Amino acid sequence: MSVTQASAPRRYLDNAATSWPKPETVFRAWEQAARTVGAAAGRGAYREALQADAICDGARNKVAGLLGGVDPLRVAFPTGATLALNMAIHGLLKAGDHVIATASDHNATLRPLHWLAARGIIETTIVPCDGVGRVDPDAVANAWRPSTRLVVCSHASNVTGVLQEIDALADIAHQRGGLLLLDAAQSLGQISFVPRGLGEAAFGADIVAAPSHKWLQGMTGAGILWVRPGIDLELLVQGGTGTSSNSLEMPDSFLERMQPGTPDVPALAGLSAAVDWLESQTIEAIAAQCRTLAQGCASQLREIPSVRVIGPRDIVVPIVSFTVEGYDPAEIAALLEQLAGVQVRSGFHCAALVHDHLGTQFGGTVRVSFGPFNSIDDVDTVAEVIATLVSTTSS
Repeated sequence: MSVTQASAPRRYLDNAATSWPKPETVFRAWEQAARTVGAAAGRGAYREALQADAICDGARNKVAGLLGGVDPLRVAFPTGATLALNMAIHGLLKAGDHVIATASDHNATLRPLHWLAARGIIETTIVPCDGVGRVDPDAVANAWRPSTRLVVCSHASNVTGVLQEIDALADIAHQRGGLLLLDAAQSLGQISFVPRGLGEAAFGADIVAAPSHKWLQGMTGAGILWVRPGIDLELLVQGGTGTSSNSLEMPDSFLERMQPGTPDVPALAGLSAAVDWLESQTIEAIAAQCRTLAQGCASQLREIPSVRVIGPRDIVVPIVSFTVEGYDPAEIAALLEQLAGVQVRSGFHCAALVHDHLGTQFGGTVRVSFGPFNSIDDVDTVAEVIATLVSTTSS
């Protein structure tokens, strides 16, 4: 194709932020729940209220299967992954606890940890990462203290897509009597979760949090929080649950304690349909398709002078971050849309610490992330725009 400034079709390449478009079945399920069910779950015994209950239960069962066959009654649906992670962090940690996190992590974990540490409640150690965002498990082991209670880790970096060695981190934590909190925002839906033992989620994690709206292909409004049996979280939020309404005490069951307020039934209907779609296509096939596009994009960009691709060569999660000499990442993102309708993200990507290790602390990166509805033409378009910009700059 030729790059012009004429009106170009929308080319959405920001799937790591939120997937778009969604499978048509997801849109239909979301709309049907909003238009025809229209009732609150857990709040009534009439027909549509029972339908709302069934939607929530169905989504819970499907997500439990996606996590490797865990107990559905330990899967809660906060309004998003950020709330889920805050519920886990604030609900688990006590005064005097030490937490190990990584420089590759997202602000959804780093900020609540920083908030607690800044107030003297906990202590934190942030282990470094290498130039692609990878963390050495030995660094986590070496950071361990007698007071260490929790290891927090993003399974895949939202900046470079690099996968961490979660199995190794789980072993380190468990051998020392600690716990592992896994932020699966950039992996669930791209990587199949296979449990290591009965009642475990993937990779031996003790707590897993993820959103519906990224690689799972669901809608916003539904987060996922799985907590291993035997772990009790103090409550971050209290409120109505639809049961024991004549008492000021919160109920005892995990789901009621973790889900105060009214769940987003349409979002959960969309999540349920999204899991069905993923399973019909298979996560492995979708991931391979997205990975091929990302690998092709990274390969073409590496051939362009003045372009630096930042990330692993063995791409698993379909994220490609890069910089262009002489351009601020925000300029590149704006020009991609202006010239070819390509929509990407630029900047620091809500990851406060990783850029010091990537060498991108002065503006961050341009991030391209491919979903199942992208094509090789999208890859070629990105490469052609960047090549044209570099050629124009150097001439």
